[in-house]
Amino acid sequence: MKLYDLDVSGNCYKVRLFAALTGIPLDLVPVDFSKDEQHSSLFTDLNPFQEVPVLVDGETVVRDSQAILVYLACSLSDQRWWPDDRRVQANIVGWLSVAACEIRNGPNAARLIRKFGVDLDMEAALHWSTKILPILNKHLESREWLASSHPTIADCAVFPYLSVAHEGSVDVRPFPALMAWMTRVSRLPNFIPMPGMLTLPY
Repeated sequence: MKLYDLDVSGNCYKVRLFAALTGIPLDLVPVDFSKDEQHSSLFTDLNPFQEVPVLVDGETVVRDSQAILVYLACSLSDQRWWPDDRRVQANIVGWLSVAACEIRNGPNAARLIRKFGVDLDMEAALHWSTKILPILNKHLESREWLASSHPTIADCAVFPYLSVAHEGSVDVRPFPALMAWMTRVSRLPNFIPMPGMLTLPY
């Protein structure tokens, strides 16, 4: 399987992380944004939205990091990451939505502004961050993992941009349950860090 990848993208990293944790081999194909390769006709044929990551598995093309996580998890005989239980699946999808909304608009957007100079609204990014961090912390005060009694793709989806939140001047240290969860994720067998991530706990 080929993964069209950008090293510093948290959305690409979540796919690389899940693949590392589960032993799924991926052939990484770097997409050079400095050369505008995401707008090339070749890449646009794969993903008309011109965004990474994109997974190519034979004739199957899967875009969007959350969709790729589901696709890969369904390919495993180990069902822990995407259990065959609609209640757990509903919980997981809820957290995938959080990754695509609150996390994207909060810590991710703040990082894009501070680290890469993207023209976004910092006040809005901090508002989203201030909203989601206490919710996550409260949720994790009574459980070790987001969606089940063990790690699932929900944890892989939510973790990346929180692990580099400091790059957007978003401080996760006041949230001990959240920090403890991040540390647990970082100690999973075969874990790989995201570029820029600080060693946990910090």
